[in-house]
Amino acid sequence: MRIRVYFLWIVFACTSASLTAQPGKYLSQENWNKLFPNRYGGSSKQKANNDFYTLAAFLTAAAHFPQFLSGPDKELNKRELCAFLASMAYETGGGWDAAPGGYYQWGLYFREERGCEKGCPQYADLTKTKYPVTPGQSYHGRGPLQLSWNYNYGQFSEAFFGTKETLLKDPGQVATDPVLAFASAIWFWITPQYPKPSCHDIMSNLWKPTPADIAGGRSPGFGTVVNVINGGIECGKEPSPNTNYRYGYYQFFCRYFKVMPGENTDCTTQKPFGQ
Repeated sequence: MRIRVYFLWIVFACTSASLTAQPGKYLSQENWNKLFPNRYGGSSKQKANNDFYTLAAFLTAAAHFPQFLSGPDKELNKRELCAFLASMAYETGGGWDAAPGGYYQWGLYFREERGCEKGCPQYADLTKTKYPVTPGQSYHGRGPLQLSWNYNYGQFSEAFFGTKETLLKDPGQVATDPVLAFASAIWFWITPQYPKPSCHDIMSNLWKPTPADIAGGRSPGFGTVVNVINGGIECGKEPSPNTNYRYGYYQFFCRYFKVMPGENTDCTTQKPFGQ
């Protein structure tokens, strides 16, 4: 079984690399280096031999999800790209106020959630019996969007490998395989999980708010993306300094790609989904 899985993975990787990934229309190696100059998934002292978050890995992963950035409106596609880059840069950021080059030059710095080096058992939801935890494994945040919880690892594993067992038994792969890491982020981005829409549908204007969404102040825009990712902690109240950095990343990328950020760029007045 292990041999078959690795064989399929090699075939997939070679096939995907030959496809034209949508982000490649907007990202070159030059601007990838400018936007993520400290993207090494660990200590900057290791960067010479540890370029984990490569543009090639991102484009190979994106080729597996052709709907990503694929709408007919180029302005919306660029805005979605900015929202995606902002989200993963914030989730993996290693910056601080006085960081060399500024706070926003330190995205894609971490591979795994800080503080979980020895595991974080609180990310095992035992009520999700369809995706049972494997003893000794930790389902803490990994990859560009910090994929977390056993049920997310299980669902992503089903979508990518065709079986939930692969990542339920070995979730650490998301922090060691760069293509898999980016694929986990794009999968989360394009996959709705009720009652939440997908971030892709939000930024592409494909999502139509329900009456409950409208009553909760939720409408298309980056603010609702934040609500999907971390609404229970960050939405419906004045933003914390950390949340302001999340919003700041979005503005940073919008300025770089010369696209207007659109409306509803924060979730201060939004109720979290499910409320």
